[in-house]
Amino acid sequence: MATNKATKRNKLNVKKGDTVRIITGKDRGKEGKVRRTIPETERVVVEKLNLMKKAMRPTQQNPQGGISTMEAPLHASNVMLVCPSCKAATRVGHRINDAGKKVRVCKKCGKDID
Repeated sequence: MATNKATKRNKLNVKKGDTVRIITGKDRGKEGKVRRTIPETERVVVEKLNLMKKAMRPTQQNPQGGISTMEAPLHASNVMLVCPSCKAATRVGHRINDAGKKVRVCKKCGKDID
């Protein structure tokens, strides 16, 4: 089902370590840190949220096997970045700062996120 997206560069508005709020789904309203981003499929893994159970076969590392709980990826459109200064879930804008670097900007309070 995956298509060849070699020509399109997928850029996410959230980065690893950002605090995000889930805006839809079973965990709506909960906040957590982004553990990992997957730009190829536009997905993010949020710490301790969107948990799923997975049946594990016995291996040398896990001789018992059994059912383990792990975090499943969410689509990036289902999360909103929480601004560190105003603590509100916000959309992300971009601007060039004085040093010529592109920085993320909170659309609600106007302060830099990076």
